[in-house]
Amino acid sequence: MEKRIGLVSILILHNDAVQTVNAVLSQYADSIDARLGLPMRHRNISLIAIVVEGDTDTIGALTGKLGKISGVKVKSVLTSYKEDDDGDTSHNTKT
Repeated sequence: MEKRIGLVSILILHNDAVQTVNAVLSQYADSIDARLGLPMRHRNISLIAIVVEGDTDTIGALTGKLGKISGVKVKSVLTSYKEDDDGDTSHNTKT
């Protein structure tokens, strides 16, 4: 299955959702290349940005689980970069 690289933004609107979000992210740790957390205490929200690499099913499962958590908003974008099982890559220049 083809691997894709993408970004996922996670907006946590309720502090009681933080542990659940972290548990889901731990389940998908193999697909996460980088993570940036920004607690915005003055607004009582938190923002997490993650760089993911994996097949679309795995990334979709991750974002789906996060999106079902009460008080959490999720947006994702996948690049046109693709890598197949043999390690061959392709770049789609169309946006």
